[in-house]
Amino acid sequence: MIGKSDATPMIAVKDLDRARTFYADTLGLKAVDEQGGEVVTMMSGDTKLNVYRSEFAGTNKATALTFDVEDIAAEVSDLKDKGVMFEHYDMDGLARDGDIYAAEGMKTAWFKDPDGNILSLFQTA
Repeated sequence: MIGKSDATPMIAVKDLDRARTFYADTLGLKAVDEQGGEVVTMMSGDTKLNVYRSEFAGTNKATALTFDVEDIAAEVSDLKDKGVMFEHYDMDGLARDGDIYAAEGMKTAWFKDPDGNILSLFQTA
């Protein structure tokens, strides 16, 4: 059954070199494999994800990838120091405090990669 198989997130980008730099240098992911200059496999913790070249990069208007973090305030501060701008959305049930949104038992923050893919940080309280 598929439910017993590992799943790999796929992140579409227009410029693979720019994306590799952002995901490695800005976010701290590790590139572990490259396939023909079209796909870079990266690791975030124990999660493998593929960043691949596509003309449709950045067209998703929903969160493409979420990082579970222990200290969202520290992560937001670190990313801001690296030039990452955070997104602000009006969402029922979430209270905004700067770049971080909170609801009972959780906190989240959204930002975009260079191609406009929406990424988020998530912390359980």
